[in-house]
Amino acid sequence: MIKHIVMWRLDEQAGDKAGNALRLKRLLEGLNGRIPGLLRLEVGIDFSRDNDSSDVVLYSEFESRQALDAYQKHPAHAEVAPFVKAVRSERRVVDYSA
Repeated sequence: MIKHIVMWRLDEQAGDKAGNALRLKRLLEGLNGRIPGLLRLEVGIDFSRDNDSSDVVLYSEFESRQALDAYQKHPAHAEVAPFVKAVRSERRVVDYSA
């Protein structure tokens, strides 16, 4: 199993930060059940608002590295990517085998 975790800080200049976080959550969680090999995907919105925290986190599990690669190229994922890029100021990612 492959775990794919992404954390974003949202851009203060991209409009309503809380609204963007909720929209990001809705769009990403809408990928559940639409992409082969994607076993689980959940999105959390930070409530601590600590200087060191990110605003949004994606936690997902895939059958294999090939399934993760296919997810990255899948049309449903590609539909979400422009919004993510428009509202983020920073992105961190970790992919690992469990």
